[in-house]
Amino acid sequence: MNQLQSMRVFVKVADLGSFVRAAGALDISSAVVTRHVADLETRLGTRLLNRTTRRLSLTEAGATYLERVRHILADLEGVEQMVVARNHEPVGTLRIVAPVVFGLHSLAPLVQSYAARYPAVVPDVTLADRHVDLVEEGFDVGILATRSMRSASIVTRRLTTGYMTVCATPDYLARHGTPTRPQDLLRHPCLSRPAEQGGEERVFRGPDGEVRVRPANAIGANNTEMLRQFALLGMGVAILPSYLIGRDLASGRLVRLLDDYQLPPIEITIAYPSRLHLPAKVRTFIDHLVEHFQPESTPARLARGAAHARAAAGPLGRAAVDRFDDVHVVAEAVADAVADSARPARQSTRRAARAPRTRIAASSQL
Repeated sequence: MNQLQSMRVFVKVADLGSFVRAAGALDISSAVVTRHVADLETRLGTRLLNRTTRRLSLTEAGATYLERVRHILADLEGVEQMVVARNHEPVGTLRIVAPVVFGLHSLAPLVQSYAARYPAVVPDVTLADRHVDLVEEGFDVGILATRSMRSASIVTRRLTTGYMTVCATPDYLARHGTPTRPQDLLRHPCLSRPAEQGGEERVFRGPDGEVRVRPANAIGANNTEMLRQFALLGMGVAILPSYLIGRDLASGRLVRLLDDYQLPPIEITIAYPSRLHLPAKVRTFIDHLVEHFQPESTPARLARGAAHARAAAGPLGRAAVDRFDDVHVVAEAVADAVADSARPARQSTRRAARAPRTRIAASSQL
């Protein structure tokens, strides 16, 4: 018998819990359904279903097989849709939802380039820092920034990882001192989102393992850009997305802190209601985002690394970057500058006490 059809029949039987109901849904006889499942069990040499007069249940092997077969059938359907979609131009309104700051700083240029590439599609972008039900609210695609996302009703695909940076202005640090450990945040006014107020525990990972602290808020805001403004005004220590403050770090307006510690990273994912019969406008937009975020070229990686190194290396690193135009030379020069400038500090640190290092991960609302 056709193995793919047998897989489809098995999935339907498992979903409906009945040979008879599966036969009705597939418009075939119960005997044919039974033969498909029996053929699979013979081929695999193991029982997939436990059968009684009253009910069916999956065996351990059946549960494992079901999970993998679902992915195989979904991928197959996706390939078929991709081939069919070649004959259909993306067209219509594309409703997109994304977190506010991520949308303003990272999504806007991608929407512009997509619109230029597919002029028959009209992007309709909503920015919201709240839980969004894609299906109920009628969105075609959503960008999510969260530690975990599990839902049977939507499909998610990873785009990139969000990181956060603990930072403050040079003037603030001159007046109040520079925190070097997470515990030091308890002595500083902190800037955070309303959802994080009330002493949310932050778990840092550093050279000596986990460190848990509950920093106190000096002020709250429901927008990360507002927190950036508060930080630039010297109102306290903030934890902000690196993409939001990259220029502030490079120019010296803000100083990166607690480099030896990190918070759990936040996955930035794209979500859509279903992979079944995916409209061409949705499929092409997903591909457009994945193209940008995932298969990053070597020059792009070097450029990004050079930018981070430039911000961290101080005047020496910035001078190196300004001196060279080629990105490969820039990356090597800045790396050498960082290593040379950091070596005395590391040596003195080792003599005294181990100092912390790492980036801070993004919050669930970027």
